[in-house]
Amino acid sequence: MLFRDEAKAYDRLKDISYYRLKGYWWNMQTDTTLHLFQPNTYFEDILERYDFDRKLRLVLFGGIEQIEIAVRTRLIYHLSIAYGGLWYRNPELFEPSLKTKNGVANTTHLHTLNELQKEFNRSQEIFIKDHQRRYPEQHADAWKVMEIASMGTLSKFYKSLRINLPEKGIIATEMGVNSPHVFSGWLEAIVYIRNIIAHHSRLWSRTMVKRPSMQLNNPKGAWFTQPLKQGQLDKPFSTISCMAYLCDFLNQPQNMKREIIDLINASPSVPIYKYGFFNGWQNEPLWNCA
Repeated sequence: MLFRDEAKAYDRLKDISYYRLKGYWWNMQTDTTLHLFQPNTYFEDILERYDFDRKLRLVLFGGIEQIEIAVRTRLIYHLSIAYGGLWYRNPELFEPSLKTKNGVANTTHLHTLNELQKEFNRSQEIFIKDHQRRYPEQHADAWKVMEIASMGTLSKFYKSLRINLPEKGIIATEMGVNSPHVFSGWLEAIVYIRNIIAHHSRLWSRTMVKRPSMQLNNPKGAWFTQPLKQGQLDKPFSTISCMAYLCDFLNQPQNMKREIIDLINASPSVPIYKYGFFNGWQNEPLWNCA
């Protein structure tokens, strides 16, 4: 590997570990066993990839915040109006599917309820502490407890709602997706990306474990005209596109899509196909900001 400025490289390596940067130069090697690099591989180019990835994660985290708050608000509102403040504890509203965790089989709803209780118990929010002090024997209403639920927990509550529950369809429709099943898969994929970002992990060149369905029937906003290639489905591009669609539909103040495009335009030497942004992606209606 070559260096344009070894002194600056030394300083950066004091702040960013060698092994953390390794994931960004893997494809720049001609031999991954002997760790031989292609000609003209510069440390500064690795740093550009690293910094691009960091900036992209920050943009995405802002978009995730907007989506999470919108989903949380709709869960609280629609289900509390229809079934009361303790709807989240009512097993009749949830699918009876079983899940085994740590050798214990219970309904998915009960497992999720236990996770929510743990989040409630360890919360340091003033309104939660106040509830625990004033009403130690009473369960908190949804508009309290759901405010401290993680996005993963919110996603699990939504997914486990009975498929024929009208409010499940209403929430998906209000988020711009006509299918609760598709929307549930989107939430799971977004939660997966959120957890990567929350741990400051690498999105660069990552193959996604959770992949959203891109079969969006009668989209309410700009979407894709052509089916995505497998490389786009397997990489972050597909989930990022779903997030861009949701933020567009919600008309959020942060224009996540515009920020991503500006970031890409400002970094022309970064090979963005590593995220699944293949040739022609910017011509699709979803990504066309003209």
